[in-house]
Amino acid sequence: MTLDNDWFDQMEARIPKGEVRTRFAPSPTGYMHVGNLRTALYTWLIARHEGGKFLLRIEDTDQGRLVADAVDVIYKTLRKCGLDWDEGPDIGGPVGPYVQTERRDFYGRYARLLVEKGHAYYCFCEKTESEEDSGAFDRGDDPCRALSPEEAQAKVDAGVPYVIRQKIPREGSTTFHDVVFGDITVDNATLDDQILMKSDGLPTYNFANVIDDHLMGITHVVRGSEYLSSAPKYDLLYQGFGWEIPAYIHCSPVMRDQHNKMSKRKGDPSYEDLLAMGYLSEAVVNYVTLLGWSPKGEDSEREFFTLPELAKAFDVAGISKSPAIFDIEKLTYFNAHYLRSMTPEAFHEAALPYIRQGVSDPAYSTRAIAALLQARCERLTDIPEKLDFFDALPEYGVELFTNKKSKCTPEVSKAMLEAAIPALEALPEWTGEAIHDGLIALAASLEVKNATLMWPVRIAAAGKAVTPGGAVELCQILGRDETLRRLKLGLEKLA
Repeated sequence: MTLDNDWFDQMEARIPKGEVRTRFAPSPTGYMHVGNLRTALYTWLIARHEGGKFLLRIEDTDQGRLVADAVDVIYKTLRKCGLDWDEGPDIGGPVGPYVQTERRDFYGRYARLLVEKGHAYYCFCEKTESEEDSGAFDRGDDPCRALSPEEAQAKVDAGVPYVIRQKIPREGSTTFHDVVFGDITVDNATLDDQILMKSDGLPTYNFANVIDDHLMGITHVVRGSEYLSSAPKYDLLYQGFGWEIPAYIHCSPVMRDQHNKMSKRKGDPSYEDLLAMGYLSEAVVNYVTLLGWSPKGEDSEREFFTLPELAKAFDVAGISKSPAIFDIEKLTYFNAHYLRSMTPEAFHEAALPYIRQGVSDPAYSTRAIAALLQARCERLTDIPEKLDFFDALPEYGVELFTNKKSKCTPEVSKAMLEAAIPALEALPEWTGEAIHDGLIALAASLEVKNATLMWPVRIAAAGKAVTPGGAVELCQILGRDETLRRLKLGLEKLA
């Protein structure tokens, strides 16, 4: 088959030049795990820091692993994280299509071009892909490497099934450069003649991503350090085509502990799981960015960054060679900071579904409840259990009325409630200020500390030792009638 050189020239002419271009290229296989999210973040941050373009490409050539609706999960996750893309399947761009199976014809043409250049060959050996994956293939025994172009083409023309393999030099070594790990040299004898085009006409990941990265003008490639072993083969592909090699940025893994990588199969949370566990997306993004990257200069001591601040501060020189350990307690610390930094309106909106899990009575102000919670919860999922006393007063024992610090005993608490009930009944209005001033005045007239009065009032109102607010706030939210009913029940317990 004669190759159309004009077509290759047209493809080259489409490639944007003179700008930083990065890509996030996930496979649509389900959830977004933390390592994937970090790759997306670093890729986006490099582009935004350099004023370049961020591309989204869907790598769906591994048809056996595809999951329905997974592309929608990718879109939704990136949008929720604030990672907007300049080119992609949904918005197009100058170097589309941006879905690999829609670029299928490209790969076959480039594979044949590489055969013509002497850096790949047709392989007709009957070998299953499972054997290939096992690493049992011995390049040196492959007779197809030695076929003449005419012999190979005759088999192709005769319809003999084939794959196309990369033709790795037998001698010498290949040196590639990585921004994080520096120069790495590998003996060519240790590299296998990897499959580039499968017998079904689809490319392997290792071939398609090189073709696509070149044709899309990608200048910086961010990926996990597990791909370091493949990098020399990528370099040889670029060299075989005579193309410029992009900057490689290999990131060390995110670990569960010192010895184990994070794994969904082992129960480690995905991005979606973390949201379901009550973490804010902004907190997850901030924390995950710092898993393996440290800011430099005036930002070196900072922990908390908005996404625009991260884009301004991000420098690939801050990426560490060492694996990063995912610490859920540290993420919780970040999340508490973000919850407390929200405006009251934003916190109420975020907390409302969780408040409604614990409080169904519409008489209670969810805004007042949210105001109590904002400084007192670390995750949104903490909220329902903190509010279980609003809808129904729980069963509790008189021992809760004993508190050494507040100088309360059942006897003291009884006296306090006997005084508090008529004082609260007599208030002209039921506001936080009126309740507060009334109880403070009552404590003064009884010549007791404020806490000595407030403790039994709060216990009787909530039936719990630990509550998200004090006596005044709880009484205000419960309302006059319900507060007095509960205080009288508490007094009965102490009788």
